[in-house]
Amino acid sequence: MEQKRIFQRRKVCRFCAEKKDTIDYKDIQVLRNFVTDRGKIVPSRISGNCARHQRVLSSAVKKSRNIALLPFTEER
Repeated sequence: MEQKRIFQRRKVCRFCAEKKDTIDYKDIQVLRNFVTDRGKIVPSRISGNCARHQRVLSSAVKKSRNIALLPFTEER
């Protein structure tokens, strides 16, 4: 019996592709793409971010939550 091979396309880090070194915590439009509707930060295996940018992204999300630009959780 022959097995089917499933090839998944490698996800590319969005910030590396755009050659961005900094992720601004005040840029809510960008940060909302990496936060779920429940308020959780999307992991890098799903978002495709590299480890360096994922660390910077998570700290930017946490900063923007602390100064109330992003909510910690959404109300039901």
